[in-house]
Amino acid sequence: MPEFLDLHGNTNKAVRAVADAGMRRLGLHLGQNHVLALLWEQDGRPPGEIAAALHVSTPTVVKMATRMTAAGLLTRRRDERDNRLVRLWLTEAGRALRQPVEQERENLENRLTADLTEREREQLISALTKIRRRALELLADSDPADAEPR
Repeated sequence: MPEFLDLHGNTNKAVRAVADAGMRRLGLHLGQNHVLALLWEQDGRPPGEIAAALHVSTPTVVKMATRMTAAGLLTRRRDERDNRLVRLWLTEAGRALRQPVEQERENLENRLTADLTEREREQLISALTKIRRRALELLADSDPADAEPR
C-alpha cells in the first residue's frame, strides 16, 4: 500500500476531527469556518465563487449557507445588477466569530505541531504546499466528471 497516501489520509481525518471539535465549541459545523474566512476576506460573494475557492460543489455551499443563515451568521441577498445572482453577506454574529475562530485555529496548529522544531514546521509547510499544488494540477488535468467534488 502507498505509505504516503495512507499516512496522509489518516492524518487528515484525525486533524479534521480535532478541528471540527474546536469549531463545534464555537457553534460551527465542519467547513463553515472556511466559508466565513472567505467572507471575512471579501463579503458578498456568490455561493459558486465560494465553492470554487473551497474546491467543493456549489450545492455543498448552498446547504452550508442555509444552515449558517438559520444560525444567524449570514444573510442572502440578490445581486443589485443581476437579479439571478444571490450573494452571501455576513451578519454581525458572523463577523464577531472572526477572532474566536482564528484564535482556535492558531491554538490547534500550535498544539498539533508542538513536537516539531521550527525547521521541521517550515519543511512540512513547504512539502504540503508542493503536494497541494501538484494535486490541484492533477485535478485540473483530469476528466471533469472525475474531478467533481463529493
